Amino acid sequence: MSSVTTPVSNGSFNKHEDSDENTVKLQRKITLMNGVAIIVGTIVGSGIFVSPTGVYAGTKSVGLSILIWCLSGVFSMLGALCYAELGTAVTRSGGDYAYIYVAFGPLGAFLMLWVSLLIIRPTTQAIVAITFAEYAAKPFFPECRPPENAIRLLAAVCLCLLTAINCLSVRWAMRIQSVFTYAKILALIAIIIFGIYHLGSGHTENFHNAFDGKYEISTIALSFYSGLFAFGGWNFLNFVTEELQDPYRNLPKAIWIALPTVTGIYVLANVAYFAVLSGVEIESSAAVALSFGMKMFNSVQWLVPIFVALSTFGGVNGILFTSSRLFLTGSQEGHLPDFLSFIHIKRNTPIPSLIFTCITSLVMLLISDVFELINYYGQILWLSSAASVVGMLWLRYKQPDLPRPIRVHTSIPILFLLCCAFIIIFPIPTQPWNTVIGLAITLSGIPVYYVCVKWKHKPEGYHSFLKNITKFVQKTMRVTNPEASATLAHS
Repeated sequence: MSSVTTPVSNGSFNKHEDSDENTVKLQRKITLMNGVAIIVGTIVGSGIFVSPTGVYAGTKSVGLSILIWCLSGVFSMLGALCYAELGTAVTRSGGDYAYIYVAFGPLGAFLMLWVSLLIIRPTTQAIVAITFAEYAAKPFFPECRPPENAIRLLAAVCLCLLTAINCLSVRWAMRIQSVFTYAKILALIAIIIFGIYHLGSGHTENFHNAFDGKYEISTIALSFYSGLFAFGGWNFLNFVTEELQDPYRNLPKAIWIALPTVTGIYVLANVAYFAVLSGVEIESSAAVALSFGMKMFNSVQWLVPIFVALSTFGGVNGILFTSSRLFLTGSQEGHLPDFLSFIHIKRNTPIPSLIFTCITSLVMLLISDVFELINYYGQILWLSSAASVVGMLWLRYKQPDLPRPIRVHTSIPILFLLCCAFIIIFPIPTQPWNTVIGLAITLSGIPVYYVCVKWKHKPEGYHSFLKNITKFVQKTMRVTNPEASATLAHS
């Protein structure tokens, strides 16, 4: 890592709008529909097939569970609108990292990058990859759960294969994202149609006394973790704005198309689940969609795990694509080793950051409990999102003349922050150790920042070691420092 200086303004985050197709840099190859596919494809991953269990377990109520799904969609839409303002005011890739950097400076941005590197990104990718593996292996183990080692190995293969594809071509990665997005939407539409038909046939017994249940505020907040986990990815297009064509127009438009679509599909899918499965069946199921298929499709029930596997495969691809851009931007600002910002000289893909993203996700595969992972990273995830929106309000005060093609009403970020406070604070009594561990990991980034980033007079051996690694990476991967590095922060 190299020392970093605070930018004079966020202009350095907005400069490189020009594009020369022959320049070694990230190119604007992501269209509006690619952007919609990134949002929808990343959101609709494992969550809708896993999270219904977590939502119901915290409420024991069909009606309250469906209400939580509706509110999770509204909450995500509020956040996405705030991020539309942020993404069109600060058009640098990196999402939360770039916004916190501009608003609060390098230390705050580094802490966000630190928790993303250690918790948020690898955990998200591991959850979706594990879900892919579990559903992909299920047709070969119809009478029992697939072996744990087989699931881990298949999840690792998924991560490595998609990393290779993303290293080879941005266009290939976007084609995979689009194709698998359509596949997962078709799968959910099929679940909705059959479930609603079943409900319309008079099977309404699961909706009797729908709002009887458990109304403890701490467990309801934990239910929101599972619901909001299923909506994770609503801000992921902000991580690749440098590669988005006409971001001022296409970023908000993609959000307006994607979020209402996903919310509607999720709510209807949960109605379909409850039409076929009782609350007890949902709570005891590790794979709700599979339980649904076993009751509804009989002879072709094997199709359900295949479609779910396709869905989660596309989700892994979207998370991998955006995570690598986050680490690339952090490297460009001097917060990670320089070689993580390097791009292939011909393919214009960030190969080192993609491989780094893959390795951190493979490490997370060692944790077995999916719901433990969801609750573990939930507080830290929403704390970082809240920090970005606080940064948006601070920038309005600090830089009132900053061009803002989109400006949301002040009530929207305030309402979003109140929702963040609810899901961050109220689960603490039921999971205090998760909170303590998450905060400890976040704060552990402070000494790392001062030693690895701020300390300018490091021993010669440290610089020599990094220089040798950088040379090795350049020679083996045929990568170089992108032209974008010329726009890094200057003192």
